[in-house]
Amino acid sequence: MYWFFSPLCKQMAREETWEAFIADTLFFGKIFLIALTLIMDYHLTLWYLVVFSVIYVLTQQPPYEELGSASKLTPLQLEALLTEGNTSRFWLVEFRASFSSSCRRASRCFPELSITYSNKNLSFGIVDLGLFPNAAEKFGISPGGSMGQLPTYILFENAIEVSRFPEFNFEATPTPPITKRLLARHFELDRHLLEYVNGK
Repeated sequence: MYWFFSPLCKQMAREETWEAFIADTLFFGKIFLIALTLIMDYHLTLWYLVVFSVIYVLTQQPPYEELGSASKLTPLQLEALLTEGNTSRFWLVEFRASFSSSCRRASRCFPELSITYSNKNLSFGIVDLGLFPNAAEKFGISPGGSMGQLPTYILFENAIEVSRFPEFNFEATPTPPITKRLLARHFELDRHLLEYVNGK
């Protein structure tokens, strides 16, 4: 069988070789010209970097708009809810800002947590520090700079801060990516849910 197919394969290879050679030459010629352009003109390279950076900033993922069981609050509404005795014992509040890319990335976690863990003892609220920048100082949050404090999550029990994430950190170590599991573990949401179910 080999003696029959061998000449045919060689003939097919010979016919396709010339077309493949031209296509390969054009392809590698384009790559060579692009590489030469980038090497010869670093200004063009910088221009590409600037353009792609602007495109990346302008086309970031939009924030997740669903609230789940969380309530959008003003700082005055939050203060009223925390000081009134007839509301939830615990309030987990997310302080975010729409201008923060980390807030946009984490915007899905909090509403989904609120759907899972919201009950009569634990309520969820969202305060937009982009709309109320003066509230940041009151709650000890640095909305700008490299401190990485947005979003900040604070758990209140009867108007007293019990826990926060990220915690105050003067060494400015980077915070891990915010996930539902991380927040649930940090604020012991499973324990709060079990206490509610058991009537404690």
